[in-house]
Amino acid sequence: MKKFALALTALAAFTGSAVAADLPPAPAYSRAPAVVAAPPSWTGFYIFGGAGGGVWDADTGVSVTGGGPCVLCIANRQGGDGYFGTAGAGYDWQLSQRWVFGILADGQFGSLKGSVSALGLVATEKLQDTWAAGARVGYLVAPMVFSYVNAGYTGSDWSGTTAVSQFSGAPAGFHTGGFSTQGWFVGGGVENNLDIFGLSAPGWFMKTEYRAAYYDSKNVNILVDGSNAQTGFDANFKPLVQTVSTSLVYRFNWTGPARY
Repeated sequence: MKKFALALTALAAFTGSAVAADLPPAPAYSRAPAVVAAPPSWTGFYIFGGAGGGVWDADTGVSVTGGGPCVLCIANRQGGDGYFGTAGAGYDWQLSQRWVFGILADGQFGSLKGSVSALGLVATEKLQDTWAAGARVGYLVAPMVFSYVNAGYTGSDWSGTTAVSQFSGAPAGFHTGGFSTQGWFVGGGVENNLDIFGLSAPGWFMKTEYRAAYYDSKNVNILVDGSNAQTGFDANFKPLVQTVSTSLVYRFNWTGPARY
């Protein structure tokens, strides 16, 4: 009987070992990989508003009305300066991990005021507002920092002037009306997400931009005070306007996934 019990015990031990050997190994458990959020995309619509300062220079002179030659004058370069507010909108496309292309439209509203003079007369001229439409292309120097250049078409509105004597300051009896002129602009800037300053501001950006606008030459009739009769002469005006502005930008899709 004892021998039979020992045999059963040995058989059970052998069977258990064989069954354990046939079982598959226990699965190895590992930590799930960390979820990495996709970087936001620069593709999308944005609006902006800000302020800045600028200067303008203009080649000026006097010519016979109707396009005649400059008479009794020396062509001068004169100008002014001042401050302005700006607002606009645009749409960007992120073309790759680094390159972005976009279209834009904006306006500047303020007072860049200076003086122009010819024939012993001097008058105050003021740039009242400008508008522009164009495109920009740039490179992401970091996922949240965009360096770009831009260019396009622009228009400007200028005030009328009242002439006084360049020597005595007394009214000279002449004035010009307000006028508009168009041209083209080129510039560049940097736009960055405000999160880089330690703020939690998804969608909010700041951009700083330089722009140079080259406007077409304009002949403005010199009129007689009181009657608005033409004198037979035009004031020639060909301005260059340079501005620097800083704006707060809101991008509507900044929390969306990147598209490559």
